[in-house]
Amino acid sequence: MSKFTIAIHGGAGTISKKSMTPEKEAAYFKALNDALDAGYRILEKKGDALDAVKAAVIELENNILFNAGKGSVFTNTGTHEMDASIMDGKDLSAGSVAAVKNIRNPVELAYTVMKKSEHVFLIGNGAEEFAKQNGIAFEPDEYFYSEFRHKQLLKTKKSNEIALDHSVDPDDKKFGTVGAVACDVNGNLAAATSTGGMTNKQFGRVGDSSIIGAGTYANNKTCAISCTGHGEPFIKAVAAYDVSCLMEYKGFSLEKGMNKVVMKKLLKIDGEGGMIGVDAKGNAALVFNSKGMYRGFYSSDGKREVSIYK
Repeated sequence: MSKFTIAIHGGAGTISKKSMTPEKEAAYFKALNDALDAGYRILEKKGDALDAVKAAVIELENNILFNAGKGSVFTNTGTHEMDASIMDGKDLSAGSVAAVKNIRNPVELAYTVMKKSEHVFLIGNGAEEFAKQNGIAFEPDEYFYSEFRHKQLLKTKKSNEIALDHSVDPDDKKFGTVGAVACDVNGNLAAATSTGGMTNKQFGRVGDSSIIGAGTYANNKTCAISCTGHGEPFIKAVAAYDVSCLMEYKGFSLEKGMNKVVMKKLLKIDGEGGMIGVDAKGNAALVFNSKGMYRGFYSSDGKREVSIYK
């Protein structure tokens, strides 16, 4: 029986202590711990890594603090378009959805695409139709509404820019995505990522979160990775898969591969953000080049850590 581990993230960026009230900080810590526990409970019972990452991400999607599911940011037209993906390292099976509306848990839909269709990636209306046929939970627009997110939209519309999940404080720039990676007792790996994208995004913009190899990747031979950051550079860098490549073809360790991608390759193309990863031995790494990343990991050897700032 190998060491089992789960790691999670809730977004990265310029997350400053001065813009955080003690109450808000405590709420973030509780949310991250709840998500870790949701995934760890499954691993502890010798459950599958895939189920663990799905459970952890659902927990984060259900929390209004994070830009995914319930807490998703507003698009230019005042709607919510969500992206998610999930991947099983056992056999490289994967499911993704992009630009879906009113889906309570986009990661659940991505999982259903993987399990109940012959496809990997479904988008927009077609993905929603597939969701209806498979009994996926929908929610009304009000479920996704928050005053805080609406203020973000009005502020960004005024300056006619898209925002990477800016808070209303201009110093607090956050790339809001949630994700989880896990290694179970059998050494199986899995990764999942979910996001509401960018505030004021237009033209059906899709970031890296739903793209297998860019924002999410899992392969039992190497690693499981979930990314968070400015999606466009992560897509150009094929960031998640690149870590796996460095491990498979160059013999890099998980941490060395992640550091090369996040601290060198992404920085060269202005790719701000980070990633979490696990390997088949249950080692975890949480690497970011921004000021902060909501993050945590929990291993069966008793190690547990939840952090926000650098």
